[in-house]
Amino acid sequence: MYRIKTLNNIAETGLTRFGQNYEYSSDMENPQGILVRSASMHEMELPEELLAIARAGAGVNNIPVDKCSEQGIVVFNTPGANANAVKELVISALFLTSRRMLPALEWVKTLKGKGSEVSKLVEKGKSQFAGPEIKGKSLGVIGLGAIGIQVANAAKNLGMEVYGYDPYLSVDAAWGLSRWVHHARTLDEVFANCDYLTVHVPLTPDTKYLINEESIQKMKDEVRILNFARGELVETAAMIAGLKSGKISAYATDFPTDELIGVDGVLAIPHLGASTPESEENCARMAVDELKEFLETGNIRNSVNMPSISMPRAHAVRICIFHRNVPNTISLFSGVMAGSGINIENMQSKSKKGYAYTILDVTGEVDDAALSTLQQREEIIRLRVIR
Repeated sequence: MYRIKTLNNIAETGLTRFGQNYEYSSDMENPQGILVRSASMHEMELPEELLAIARAGAGVNNIPVDKCSEQGIVVFNTPGANANAVKELVISALFLTSRRMLPALEWVKTLKGKGSEVSKLVEKGKSQFAGPEIKGKSLGVIGLGAIGIQVANAAKNLGMEVYGYDPYLSVDAAWGLSRWVHHARTLDEVFANCDYLTVHVPLTPDTKYLINEESIQKMKDEVRILNFARGELVETAAMIAGLKSGKISAYATDFPTDELIGVDGVLAIPHLGASTPESEENCARMAVDELKEFLETGNIRNSVNMPSISMPRAHAVRICIFHRNVPNTISLFSGVMAGSGINIENMQSKSKKGYAYTILDVTGEVDDAALSTLQQREEIIRLRVIR
């Protein structure tokens, strides 16, 4: 029986996928798996028996990923599960920032009580909220992952000229991208050509403040910028300065800050990107499936700290080994197995940065002595046997 701890309310459509070999609750003790959405785990003591954490969402800033790697705990996320929800909000923001819908709606409220004068006041005041159509305008999509591709394709279908930039675009992702999206080779190319910019990259030391004073100066005048990825991709002071100077016409963000609230031209949305029932259900189902597959087979899919690896189960005993990515480790495994009379029938090993993961399907008597010999090696972080 596998024990799962839930740190947030997880959609029931996901939890029901666990089946009879699992028990789950918010107060589960000594869990082998944890399901989490937004709860912070940085101050949490990780249970000794914990094997995996599945985040029902894309970002993992609430999980101590480095600490998990050091202890051989796999951290999963659910890329693409909320992509459609975010895409729809981004497309909404394109229209809202273009047509100045929110200030227009707020202005209309000031006409309450004007009686028969309302119609005349509307006709007189509407010109201050005029804005361009998006058809025929150019949109730069920075980051062509699951969300970026959907945004690019949707914008193209709406009649926009789309420039896509992603130096790390995967082959699988490229298959889903419209052939009519312009392939931008540099960020400067995107900045120089686009009336609208939308950012869909992870927050890393390299991408922090991707939108800053220098990059803003390279953009077209009256550019409109959308940020539904991470708040710190945009330097707030530079954004406010750009809005006040008129270089930037509008900024839509899903990450309000005290500095941005109330600034003219800012559309601040309270982090609603994935806040749809469909998105929560998709994320829950995907997170549960990833957790189950790993616990039952040792296969890893969509991990942020361990390599993706999948091997069909061919034999009764499977040995899963988390280890440091150092030379001669595989020969060590082979030597220990051979010395204990254990035959390796099938094997896969992959690495990710300083860590590696190896699956061995074996025949023969897998006794504690052989496992102990491996576990005591400095290279080995964690070892698990699935029978």
